[in-house]
Amino acid sequence: MQDSADKADIVIQEKVQQKWQSYLWDTLDKAPEERKFLFKLDFALLTFASLGYFIKYLDQANINNAFVSGMKEQLGLYGNELNYMQSCWTAGYVIGQIPSNILLTRIRPSIWIPSMEVTWTILTFCLCRCSTARQVYAVRFFVGLAESSFYPGMQYVIGSWYRKDELAKRSCIFHVSSAIATMCSGYLMAAVYHLGGRGGFAGWQWLFIVDGIISLPIALAGFLFIPDVPETSRAFYLNIDVRGDVLRYKPALGLRLALQEREYAKKRMQLEGRKPRAPYTKAKIRKILTSWHIYALTALYVFFNNGGAGAAPVFAQFLKDSKHPKYSIAQINDYPTTTYAVQIVTTLIYAWTSDSILKGDRLPPIVFGGVINIVCYISLAIWNIREGWRWTCYILMGAGFGLSGLCMAWAHEICADDNEERAIVVASMNEMAYVLQAWLPLLVWQQIDAPQYRKGFITITVISASLIVTGFITKALHKSQIRRRSYQSRENETVRSSGEDASEHVQITTKG
Repeated sequence: MQDSADKADIVIQEKVQQKWQSYLWDTLDKAPEERKFLFKLDFALLTFASLGYFIKYLDQANINNAFVSGMKEQLGLYGNELNYMQSCWTAGYVIGQIPSNILLTRIRPSIWIPSMEVTWTILTFCLCRCSTARQVYAVRFFVGLAESSFYPGMQYVIGSWYRKDELAKRSCIFHVSSAIATMCSGYLMAAVYHLGGRGGFAGWQWLFIVDGIISLPIALAGFLFIPDVPETSRAFYLNIDVRGDVLRYKPALGLRLALQEREYAKKRMQLEGRKPRAPYTKAKIRKILTSWHIYALTALYVFFNNGGAGAAPVFAQFLKDSKHPKYSIAQINDYPTTTYAVQIVTTLIYAWTSDSILKGDRLPPIVFGGVINIVCYISLAIWNIREGWRWTCYILMGAGFGLSGLCMAWAHEICADDNEERAIVVASMNEMAYVLQAWLPLLVWQQIDAPQYRKGFITITVISASLIVTGFITKALHKSQIRRRSYQSRENETVRSSGEDASEHVQITTKG
């Protein structure tokens, strides 16, 4: 075990000498052993996280696509039922997040998260059998409750494995899958709509069935591929060295190599100052609740998450309302996916520039996304604008959707010195964002106002301005925290040095 720790000290460097290759992908300037370790981790953890978030968003976004593709007419949903369906999902999502992340610090994520995925997959199947709005409300509530474990839980797991120069890219790649899922939900609805009538199911009902079929194998894969956290990991892919003959001919050496990979993970987190799990105490809870971290970071994420028109299918409803020209069901589902294409591109740009060119600064992309939002939503609030510019605004608003990974990466860095605080803050950020989302759409995204959601567009403009202000406040507080810790560290070094000098003086005096 000592050999493994010694090897980790040699392989994992505190400061990596950056080469130009690292601007393409951060592992390219690291030691070969660490690069192999990260390749296996990325292949398993990042792939599963992205696929898991894909199915979560697929199952979350399908209600909007089903609604504009026949569900509204078949179930007689001519009031604000869509708003209530969204709110029921949000209520379940809000209730489950903080308890779920607290449990994740005590239960293996590789057990808890996949179990919840299987649960929401079964509930998605159930949606195809709903025949009244009230039945949809009930099922959507429990879908939200089951899904509440995934995003904050996987963000916590990702933040337990990756370093600062790696974290934003992984968090944003993870988040991009939500945009891909929303796009695919539109394409999927356009495809399965033609299945209407087969098996006695309408086209919109087939969407829920196909979603469930896609989701189930991915959910089951989580039991194998989630690596838990470094100090408790038992992931099978970290137990085999890249040299295939090691375990076959030298089992003892294979065990030692497995231990080395675990030590790599622990050493990397030590260098980031990211603490392992510790017991919950009254002092810890008091520290979490009295720190600025939970309040500033939660406000930042609340403004990001509610700073977009995701609560209503605004582009699709604009197309559905159009009389000249008249758009088909396929076009109504396909054209709004361009917004999410913009989200994918801008999210990846934010991640790469923040980790590399901006040297870990998370604020500039947040400001940029907020400014784009303000321009787009002010224009839509005016409404009487050129048709080409209206389409441009609907599409470009996706640039404000891709900041989640950056906000979460920033939270992991700020809360690095307390594992339990990090878990609770991440869950609080996501939960409080959805607390606002539970009731705000009922006021500003009312279905009866479609497609000219003037109240909603004005509200998003104000929220986006608040996001920018909160970003600057968070950065100022973080800088102050870094300066304070640096000063305390220098003071401690001075005290230790003084103590050593005094000890030497006593020894010399005694010998004299």
